[in-house]
Amino acid sequence: MTVTDPARLGELGVWLRGSPDSPALTLGGRTLSYRQFADEIARLELPASGSVDASSVDPLRTLTLLYAAITRGRPVIIADPAHAVDTIDEPPPGTFLVAVTSGSSGHPRPVARTAASWTDSFAPLAELAGLRATDTVGLTGPLHSTLHLFGAMHTLWLGAHLTEATSEATAVHCVPTVLMSLLATRPSRLRSAVVAGAALPDHVTKTATAQGISLLEYYGATELSFVAARQVPRPMRAFPGVELDLRSGVLWSRSPYTSLGYVGVDGPLLVDAEGFATVGDLATLSSDGDLIVRGRSDAAILTGGSTVIAEDVESVLMSLPGVRSAAVVGRPHPRLGQVVIAVLQLATDTDIATVRALARRSLRAEALPRRWHAVDKMPTTSTGKVARTLVARGIADGSLLTRPAIKS
Repeated sequence: MTVTDPARLGELGVWLRGSPDSPALTLGGRTLSYRQFADEIARLELPASGSVDASSVDPLRTLTLLYAAITRGRPVIIADPAHAVDTIDEPPPGTFLVAVTSGSSGHPRPVARTAASWTDSFAPLAELAGLRATDTVGLTGPLHSTLHLFGAMHTLWLGAHLTEATSEATAVHCVPTVLMSLLATRPSRLRSAVVAGAALPDHVTKTATAQGISLLEYYGATELSFVAARQVPRPMRAFPGVELDLRSGVLWSRSPYTSLGYVGVDGPLLVDAEGFATVGDLATLSSDGDLIVRGRSDAAILTGGSTVIAEDVESVLMSLPGVRSAAVVGRPHPRLGQVVIAVLQLATDTDIATVRALARRSLRAEALPRRWHAVDKMPTTSTGKVARTLVARGIADGSLLTRPAIKS
């Protein structure tokens, strides 16, 4: 049977809401209307039982498998196809997606979630970001990243057009480093960007604003989904439907967006009896509800009796002219416990001595890196985020360091 209306696919009508003949996606050199995409989903054959593995380097293949599984009421597994994952245990009842994430830790963790944990956030995000069915939304990264997978599915829920041609995009979901690259091309059609995955540097927000691009920055995690968001330049506040609680400097949240938890592994997610959950991120929360997320507690560097948060130092360094990427890690020291080390990827007309001099004006003494390294290419995850674990490992074994260190 040929499907002429996505709504005729039952539950799929909740996910695909475009007009049948309007473009749904342009991927891999193909443009499919919503009618054509629904037809491909209906024709796709799946194994008789069990979870459906939709991990693929081909985003069209991944999305077709994903929606085909949804119509059959089957859980979907999406992992990085470049890295083998051990057999995943049977997910808990009600699972629609098992997203295998490693973030900057390098340790794959399957996270299960219900369909409602995502669909309930679709409308609030669209309203905050000003996204609409007439948008063309750029796909800026692989779908095994939940940031990009969510962005793709949100686009199709809107009834908008998903495309790999970011030069044609009116909106994007991306990490800050990708936004920096896009802004350098001065995209003529881009009007809105939804940014997450790392702190948004001030100079990037200024460049985007100067180009007339509105920014929605959000904080979340694969385990928690949305926690807080801000329409730049406003402060970060709880995402609609989320309650925040600060306990000894650690951020907890309660919302309908929280995942079901890990499948067969342990991880940082903790959930209390009242439904509040945390992944261990440190934060400050004002009496007015303004939130500043400072990063994971495991990114804390204890040096000379003081605690330095790596993300805080990275944020300062990323605000300095000529710094393209920054990673801050701690290394053992016999007297201080640890020392702060900065690894930078710099513009060709910038040198470490200049950056170090500027950093002295903005960082307190204990947070100022004791050693500085320049690298030609910063280790990143497949989604473009700095892989701090790989940076620390590369410093420890010397594989990252091709230039002499500069000491403060």
